[in-house]
Amino acid sequence: MNFYLIVVVILFALAVSDLIVGVSNDAVNFLNSAVGSNAAPRWVIFFVASLGILLGVTFSSGMMEVARKGVFHPEQFYFAEIMIIFLAVMLTDIILLDFFNTLGLPTSTTVSIVFELLGSAVGVSLIKIGNSDETLLDLGKYINSSKAFVIIGGILMSVAIAFVLGALIQYLTRLIFSFNYKKPLKYLGSIAGSFAISAITYFILIKGAKGASFITKETIIYLNENIFLILSISFIGWLIILQILIQLFKLDIPKFVVLVGTFALSMAFAGNDLVNFIGVPLAGLESFKAFVANQGISPEHFKMDILTQPVHTETYLLIIAGIVMIITLITSRKARHVTETEVNLGRQDTGDERFGSSGFARLIVRKTLSMNKNIKRIMPNKINSIVRKRFETTDEPINENAAFDTIRAAVNLTVASIIISFATSLKLPLSTTYVTFMVAMGTSLSDRAWGRDSAVYRITGVLTVIGGWFFTAIIAFTISVIIALLINFGGVVAITLLLMLAIFLIYRNHISFRKKEKEKEIDEEESIEILSKTNDIIEQSNKTIVKTIITVSKLYYLTIDGLFKGNRKQLNETNYEVAKFDKKAKKLKANLYEIIKQLQEDSIETGHYYVQVMDYLREIAHSMSFISEPVLEHVANNHSALLPEQVKDLGKLNDDIADYLNLILNHLKEAHYEELDEVIKKQTILLDELDKVRINQFKRIKKGEVNTRNSMLYLGIVIETKNLLLYVVNMLKSQRDFVIFTKQKKAENF
Repeated sequence: MNFYLIVVVILFALAVSDLIVGVSNDAVNFLNSAVGSNAAPRWVIFFVASLGILLGVTFSSGMMEVARKGVFHPEQFYFAEIMIIFLAVMLTDIILLDFFNTLGLPTSTTVSIVFELLGSAVGVSLIKIGNSDETLLDLGKYINSSKAFVIIGGILMSVAIAFVLGALIQYLTRLIFSFNYKKPLKYLGSIAGSFAISAITYFILIKGAKGASFITKETIIYLNENIFLILSISFIGWLIILQILIQLFKLDIPKFVVLVGTFALSMAFAGNDLVNFIGVPLAGLESFKAFVANQGISPEHFKMDILTQPVHTETYLLIIAGIVMIITLITSRKARHVTETEVNLGRQDTGDERFGSSGFARLIVRKTLSMNKNIKRIMPNKINSIVRKRFETTDEPINENAAFDTIRAAVNLTVASIIISFATSLKLPLSTTYVTFMVAMGTSLSDRAWGRDSAVYRITGVLTVIGGWFFTAIIAFTISVIIALLINFGGVVAITLLLMLAIFLIYRNHISFRKKEKEKEIDEEESIEILSKTNDIIEQSNKTIVKTIITVSKLYYLTIDGLFKGNRKQLNETNYEVAKFDKKAKKLKANLYEIIKQLQEDSIETGHYYVQVMDYLREIAHSMSFISEPVLEHVANNHSALLPEQVKDLGKLNDDIADYLNLILNHLKEAHYEELDEVIKKQTILLDELDKVRINQFKRIKKGEVNTRNSMLYLGIVIETKNLLLYVVNMLKSQRDFVIFTKQKKAENF
């Protein structure tokens, strides 16, 4: 008895953790559109979403049946077996979701919970079959395969439906309002807004009310019998209200719809997805209550028929869960991290892409471009011209820091909330992540956010996220099977060890996430800002060069020193820092377009010097990579150490380069760009020294003192060191020219 009471306590402790981890993952579902369009301050968005969550959890009571009998037949299991199933599910869930959150990838909590239930039930069923005369053909006796396939099929079908509906409705909306939507909104804004809000009202209030814990059957019957009346009143009422608000307060209809949609979608999310987090613990609690009420029967012989009965969850439990969700939503940094992925894939402008390109993505783009040409060829020129004009982006900027406009955000929220609420009314645990993500991708496609310069990267990103979902299903099933088997055979010891493992993994992921966030903050501080004053750009450029020289001096010295010592740990850490340095250099170069756009008229002619600075900085990063990576590979593969003569030559060179870079830093700190003679003179001496080092290596090769690997590494270091010295001085010269010619231009204009 006491053992199972502890198990129930553990289930609820895991439920709280799962709520925190799950909301961090699923916040992307209802925050993406409002955050991406910058429709309101964050605190307003969070407040509206919180209200939606608080109301939405009370609509989720009917969904709790999924955890009890949606995937397996509970009457075929005993109490002891059911508790193993539930415990395995919760342990798997928090580990899996926290892992995806740390990566910043949105995954489906619905997919994870369904396959975890399926996996743990299969694991326990295999044990039952192994201890009896049954065979694997009898597995269907324990698994509710028909319901499981309906759930899985519904989830997969929702991907296509959400994408197509999102793309179609956004296309029609953009044809009506275009990107320059201020004028059409004066005439059609209140109509479109009242239609969107009424549609949301129908699917949430009428369709979603069936699962509410506080609405009586009589109320539901009344709502169903007066659908047309309610919708008519809603449409006309909102039409009047919106028109009055437009006239009196110049209300921005799309922003208002975005906030209403955020409320609706957060409500739909809470109503549909709460089962993913607390459904299993609540089922465990009901099982324990039934077991306690029938004392005298052992846990191994108490059948769980109780779980086949209709469920009614206490409202206060749902509200407590909602409060935990709200606190997590407001405080979780991981929630913001996950949201960034979807916003990045759907943003209207181009820039630094998070994902690379893939062969499949390139194939899709080529085929789409070919199909688009054929369609344009068939369509009359006049229609092509009209459509093209409706999709021409306006010169007016979108809201500050917004990835897309509020028109698209409103469509995202309206379409997604309708699909999810409709699924909730059918008691179908639809994946809100699937729906909201695919709607957002569909609207992005219709808005032509995936242009030729960004399509391959965006498609690769979408494929990566979708692949992550299927990966979730496979891993969730496999891990839950293994954990169920371990708990069955290991008992208390296995449960204790698994809990410790879960805590350790979550803690490690948390530390890893904090480290990445700190690196990201430093990276953002070091990145050149998009500034409007040329003097600020010069100052930022100078700071970047100073940091580059400091970084190169440190990394070069540590790389050569690590080679001498054969210190693999030091070289691993240095190589990681070199990779970060290379990534920062790439990002700085990617910002060139925006920087050049911000240069003042009197500095445009000198802009190419700034471009040269960034080019040389990028080459410096490349040279460091070409030195660091082969050195790490040489030591990691346990190849022969350098000869004492080689260590002596490279050691002197290492010290001289450190002194040389310190000399450059002194010039930079005092802004002595005009006085580079001393730097160039010292560079010449170092280049001569490099030639001597190379000649000494040739002599060793001739004498057969060194092998091929030694020579490749040594000569590679010498060659890339020479390139490094050349690029550093060229970068300084370009910065000097940028500063001098900019000042001259300003003096001429003055």
